Amino acid sequence: MMEHQHNSTDILILKPEEGRVYTCGGMTAVFKADENETSNKYSISEWWLQPNAVGPGAHLHENNDEIFYGIEGTTSILVGERWIDVKRGTFIRIPANTIHDFANNTNERCGVLNFFIPGGFERNMPAIVKWFEGQMENH
Repeated sequence: MMEHQHNSTDILILKPEEGRVYTCGGMTAVFKADENETSNKYSISEWWLQPNAVGPGAHLHENNDEIFYGIEGTTSILVGERWIDVKRGTFIRIPANTIHDFANNTNERCGVLNFFIPGGFERNMPAIVKWFEGQMENH
């Protein structure tokens, strides 16, 4: 975890696995920079999925574009009505108001780098973590 709050004038250098970590079932988000560090211009996070883990569920963002970039394994990303296999180095831009989701349909961990534009996504993370905890208790 980062030791203190940064702001948009700080140079950020985070090593692997450093950042603000949120565990959501078989999915882990590691936020590298969000509204405080970017003046709310963008949010950057890594999303890691354990083997055969589901993602957040199909959803859209009315005012935010998202970029996904494959960093490890193969992440399946839903864009509209089409699932796309995202391997290391694959880039996807999802415009606002586009249904999307992601999942790991493989037997190996996978991860994507996410850019959320504009920022502020991290405000949602406590509620998302709580929702996933509720799902785990019901199964």
